[in-house]
Amino acid sequence: MLLACGWSNERIAATLRVTLPTLRKHYFSELKSRAVARDRLDASVMMRAWDGVQKGNVSAIRLFGHLLERNDLMNFGQTTKPRDVERAPAGETAAKAEKVGKKEAAVIAAHSPDAGTPLGELMMRRQQSH
Repeated sequence: MLLACGWSNERIAATLRVTLPTLRKHYFSELKSRAVARDRLDASVMMRAWDGVQKGNVSAIRLFGHLLERNDLMNFGQTTKPRDVERAPAGETAAKAEKVGKKEAAVIAAHSPDAGTPLGELMMRRQQSH
């Protein structure tokens, strides 16, 4: 757990009240797997959240969604979600996006098919033919 949190060997030894050579002697194999310790911790947390999801726990569902999002960002080498707003060229100010209500956003989304799905591609072809 301490390795997964990024603690140094010196800090771990001090917390366990052992010397650094004693730590290395008795926990050599664990210290060797420092690189994967965080992944093991994340996997354990994700499995516990999944258990909660299967039981219908709402907070576990939210947590699991957050963990999946973080995992997806990590897979693509990102730390934060990409911004949807395009940046203005140098010297220009970015125009604020017009606020749209939920119903208007639903209508816009309905008229903007997702090209990544077969239904979306069919809708795009139909819109282009009219």
